[in-house]
Amino acid sequence: MKFYFPDSQDLVSPTYDFINDEYSPYRVRQRDDVYAHQAVTPIPYDGILVSKAVVDGSMKGAGKYSAPQRERLYRLGVRNFFRLPGTCSTIGDCGAFNYIDEERPPYEVDEVLDFYGRCGFDAGISIDHIIFGYIQAESDAEPEPAWLERQQISLELAEDFITATHAQGARFEPVGAAQGWGPDSYAHSVAELQKMGYRRIALGGMVPLKSHEILACLRAIDEVRTSETGLHLLGINRVESMEQFARHGVTSFDSTSAFRQAFMDDRNNYHTATDSYTAIRVPQVDGNPALKRLILSGHVSQAEAIVAERSCLRALREFDQEETALEEVMSALATYEGLVLGPKKKSYLEFYERTLSDAPWRSCPCALCKKHGIEIAIFRGSERNKRRGFHNLTVLEAKMRQLTFA
Repeated sequence: MKFYFPDSQDLVSPTYDFINDEYSPYRVRQRDDVYAHQAVTPIPYDGILVSKAVVDGSMKGAGKYSAPQRERLYRLGVRNFFRLPGTCSTIGDCGAFNYIDEERPPYEVDEVLDFYGRCGFDAGISIDHIIFGYIQAESDAEPEPAWLERQQISLELAEDFITATHAQGARFEPVGAAQGWGPDSYAHSVAELQKMGYRRIALGGMVPLKSHEILACLRAIDEVRTSETGLHLLGINRVESMEQFARHGVTSFDSTSAFRQAFMDDRNNYHTATDSYTAIRVPQVDGNPALKRLILSGHVSQAEAIVAERSCLRALREFDQEETALEEVMSALATYEGLVLGPKKKSYLEFYERTLSDAPWRSCPCALCKKHGIEIAIFRGSERNKRRGFHNLTVLEAKMRQLTFA
C-alpha cells in the first residue's frame, strides 16, 4: 500500500529562529527550505501527487505556485524540483476539486499530457469531473442527470487520454479516473476504463463517503475488476480501514488530512500512535487579525498583549525544561486566552492542560520533536504548524508500516 502526499508547496526553514520568531537574513526560500521528505526520517510517504490546478493557478484560489516556481518545475522536472530521493514516485492529476462548479473540466487532453510529460511524472491521471452524491441502493433511486453527464464526461476524456498517451508514446503510466454515485455506478466506470486498457484506476469523489460506503463500492468493483488492475483512492486516508481496502484491490491512496489537521482541526492537532492532542495556541500579537482589531478599537492594550504573549512562551519553554510548574503555565495561558478570545468564545484551557500533562513530544522518536521540543506543540505561525504537520505524517507512516496487507 503506497501513500502519496499531495503537494501544496509546504516547506519549512531549517534555520528559523523560534526564540525570536524570525528567519535568517541569508535565507533563500527556494534554495534553503525543505520538504517533509527532507525534514524527517524515515521519509513519511512513498511519493507525491501534484495537481495541475495547484501549479498553474488558472482557477481562483487554486494556485500555490508563483510564476518563477512554475518555470522551475517545468525546467527541472518534478523529481529535481522536489529534490526527491529515488525511492519516491510521482503522480500528476488535474485537481478536480478546484473546478467542481464548472460545467466541464477547464482542461484539454493535450495540455494535460503536456503538463505530465514536461514535468516527467511517473504516472498521470486522466481528466475527470467530480460527482458529489451517493446512493447506497441505486436500484431504489434515479441518479441526478448531472451525475450521469459528469460520469460520461469523465469516461470520454479518459478514452481520449489513453489513446493520446499511446499515440504520443508518453513515458508516464496512464491512470484512469473513475467517478460514480454508488457501488454499481463506480463498478460501471471501472469496467469501462478496463475496456479502454487502463490497469491502474483512481477512484474520485469518495472523500465525503464513510468507510463502509467505500467498502460497498469496492465490493461492487470486485465483480468487474481484473486481477491486474490496481486501485488508487483519491483524497482518502482511513488507516483503520486500509487493510480491508487492500483486500479489494486498493494499492495506493493520497491525502493531506494528517498534515492539515495540525493547523486546521479545532482540537486534534498533534498525533501520536494511539491518540491526538490540542496544540497550544499562542498567536503573535502582530499577526492575529482578531487581536489586532481589539487593539485598534482600544479594547485591548497592545503593551499588555505583548507582555502576556511573551509570558506564555517563556512559561512553556521553562515547563519543557522542568523549571516551571504546570499551574504557572496554565495561569499564563489563561491570561493570554482571555485577551485573545474574549469572554464569549470557546476556551481551550482544559485541552491545553491535557497536552501539557502528557507532554507527548518528549517520548516521540521523530527528529522534529527531538530537535524542537515543546515548540512543535505550539500553535503559532507556519513554521511550527507545518513542522507539526510533518510530525503527523511520520505518525501516519508508522501506523501504515504496522498494518498487514495479505
